[in-house]
Amino acid sequence: MNLLRKILFPIVPIYYAVTWLRNVLYDFGIKTSKKYDFPIIAVGNLSVGGTGKSPMVEYLIGLLKNEINVGTLSRGYKRETKGFQLVQSSSTAREVGDEPLQFKTKFKNVTVGVDGNRQRGIANLRSLNPKPETIILDDAYQHRKVKAGLYILLTAYYNLYTSDILLPTGDLREPRKGARRADIIVVTKCPIGISDKEKQDIARKLNIKDEQSLFFSSISYGKDLMCSSDSRSIDLFKESSFALVTGIATPKPLLDYYHSLGLKFDHINFPDHHNFSDKELIELEKNKCIVTTEKDYTRLASELSMKNIWYQPIEMEFLADKEAFEDLILKYVKEDM
Repeated sequence: MNLLRKILFPIVPIYYAVTWLRNVLYDFGIKTSKKYDFPIIAVGNLSVGGTGKSPMVEYLIGLLKNEINVGTLSRGYKRETKGFQLVQSSSTAREVGDEPLQFKTKFKNVTVGVDGNRQRGIANLRSLNPKPETIILDDAYQHRKVKAGLYILLTAYYNLYTSDILLPTGDLREPRKGARRADIIVVTKCPIGISDKEKQDIARKLNIKDEQSLFFSSISYGKDLMCSSDSRSIDLFKESSFALVTGIATPKPLLDYYHSLGLKFDHINFPDHHNFSDKELIELEKNKCIVTTEKDYTRLASELSMKNIWYQPIEMEFLADKEAFEDLILKYVKEDM
């Protein structure tokens, strides 16, 4: 914990009071949430970034896209536009945000929208022809103006929300008791060899309710690095060093993975969702080869003139009970249509 966060600790009780009161107002119907007559799945977390929301959204899209017409709605964090935007394959990250553009690039036939006003965004998506039959709300756990039919809460293995405290000293956006709203809780970024005993210990720490379902997942890294028109085995990158450019909340798992492969690289780190300045782009151009994350690639590929830039694909992989998770999702969607 850095010094500034320690200094700001007296603000934590104030933040707690504000977020607690806001939730109470919604819980008791004093502030109202809009309900819908079609399936809406909200994916989110209690903390700020780094839990793997994008891989989860992509997993859900992959599961549902052949069953029904799927749409996704994100805020479009750090985009330079306002209001509702329908994401096109030709959109840029500056226009719609990096993660929504990543969804559209990977799933070209899926409807992707961005809007900070989720009610307005949902209305715009549903006005399309054909309209999405179900909508996945990305990073919407705290967006209580919309009442989703199914809430999926993510918490990272290395930073469970039960071990964290509220902003600005910790990373929690709201008190831990907010986890009670979740229908499904997924502990993400687990080591593949996590034992059953440790899973049981985590379940006790999280105080899982009878009506909640708990799952564990890990990150699966693709064996090939990708660019817009080609792929290359990661083993070929062992032959020479490269620049690893990251602008994500928690790059450590990727660094650990690359170190385990014996890769030689210089890590150039930026804040999450970073919009690169002209000066930074000029400096990055000096590298012979750049490897980056898929999310960062959506921003860098269109702004760098160099061709030797690759991204590391990742997927979310359930460590057990994959079928049970998918059955829960499919059952909810089919019953709520």
